[in-house]
Amino acid sequence: MKTRICGILISLCVLLPAVAAPEFQTVFNVRGYGAAGDGTNLDSPAIDRAILAASAAGGGTVYVPAGTYLCGSIHLTNNLHLYLDAGAVLLGAPQKMNAYDETEPWSNNPYQDGGHCYFHNSLIWGENLTNVFITGHGMINGGGLVRSDRILDQMCGFSTWNPTNRFSQFQSDLPPVRLGNKAIALKLCRNVLIRDITIFHGGHFAILVTGCDDLTVDNVTMDTDRDGIDIDCCRNTMVSNCRINSPHDDGLCPKSTYALGRTVITENLTIVNCQVSGFQEGTLLDGTMKPAHGTGRIKFGTEATGGFRNCTIANCTFRGCHGLALEEVDGGIMENIAINNLTMMDIAEYPIYITTGERERGPDARTPSRMRNIFISNVIATDVDPASGIQITGTPGQPIEGVRLENIRLDFKGGGTAAQASRVPPELGTGYPEPHRIGVMPAYGVFARHVRDLELANIKLSFASEDLRPAMVCSDVDGLEVDNFKARVASGVPASVLADNVRGITIRNSPVLDGVTPK
Repeated sequence: MKTRICGILISLCVLLPAVAAPEFQTVFNVRGYGAAGDGTNLDSPAIDRAILAASAAGGGTVYVPAGTYLCGSIHLTNNLHLYLDAGAVLLGAPQKMNAYDETEPWSNNPYQDGGHCYFHNSLIWGENLTNVFITGHGMINGGGLVRSDRILDQMCGFSTWNPTNRFSQFQSDLPPVRLGNKAIALKLCRNVLIRDITIFHGGHFAILVTGCDDLTVDNVTMDTDRDGIDIDCCRNTMVSNCRINSPHDDGLCPKSTYALGRTVITENLTIVNCQVSGFQEGTLLDGTMKPAHGTGRIKFGTEATGGFRNCTIANCTFRGCHGLALEEVDGGIMENIAINNLTMMDIAEYPIYITTGERERGPDARTPSRMRNIFISNVIATDVDPASGIQITGTPGQPIEGVRLENIRLDFKGGGTAAQASRVPPELGTGYPEPHRIGVMPAYGVFARHVRDLELANIKLSFASEDLRPAMVCSDVDGLEVDNFKARVASGVPASVLADNVRGITIRNSPVLDGVTPK
């Protein structure tokens, strides 16, 4: 049923001055295609009928008015604007209804977990589409979506992957499943806008976009118990004004997996004016913000066979979660990353973590992970876990190159011991990149190892409870320039330890470092 609703069209046109949804002349109201909106009847077939009608007309706006719409998989098409009005809720059906599509065939590779390999078993999905817009002030409530998808890991070979079979294709003998585990999944789509909606309980991923180009995600709230949004193998992406709460996994997570069967760099990415947190699920939406000391965070990686290039982050807040992580451990390259204006409160594990590794979850084991040209400025973090401060760690023979940190103030909880100060952390090697896996750092503020051309300017470090570790420890650093470094130091503890093979040292305007020389 075609209807013309002028008021809705006017409201849609003024939502986004810079990247507006299209002015489709025809609106398809899902109620006219049989949707009940009572939260009991399965409405996804009716919504699909409205979408097909829009597609047959060459494109249009599919309008979802207020109501609760119980849904299995909804299938997007080209030139589609799915508009969720205020009061509209798309509710994910229980798994027992078998309302989600079967997983598509997979014989590609086992390098990434099953969540990244299967898209069709999602609440809303689209593949190889152009001009896809999901907007409005309604909600997607994942309802029956699941966060655990171990069966998918088994189906794609991820569970049994090891470096000895990295070049082999994998063919599962397990049958497809109807395991709904994502709220929105888009693969190989172009010109995509997701705006103003709220996603609650989004399954493994509230939003997963893979191989997409010209993507805008703006003013979206996600309160979920696993990943908020994963931006995988995408180009020309803007994420702005989003609030993402994810206590049990990453909040905003650029990746570069091998899910497309080839190496693809995630590049030309801007993240601005976003908030990430690790409160208990649902407590961002109800305003209580109950602490869970969860993961949250903005993290590049872990999967990074292609890498990341030409990316910026600005004006973001972190609360009750982990800090910023830049991880390149799968043989790709991370370069030209600029990050500015971050504030953090109640931070678990670390405020800033920059690392390369040798996990090499990809087909080319001969290429080392590389990282260069990283610029981070204007960061404030308070109530930071004492386990790790700023950690910058390359690999032996393959240093991280060209890192500048400036205008950073970090306040730690403190409590580090003399025994911890004497630790020599093991190399990450082929391990999973998380600081806790190599233990408490010997410095409470900055630990740098296997780095070339490291600049530290206007850094101030302090702690609440006495910490018996130095403020900074460096090892195998070629080119260390420090200007205006200030740090609280316990009595009898050196401000900095320059261990083996630290050379090319310049220290200015930093009285606390007077007399510091390499061992």
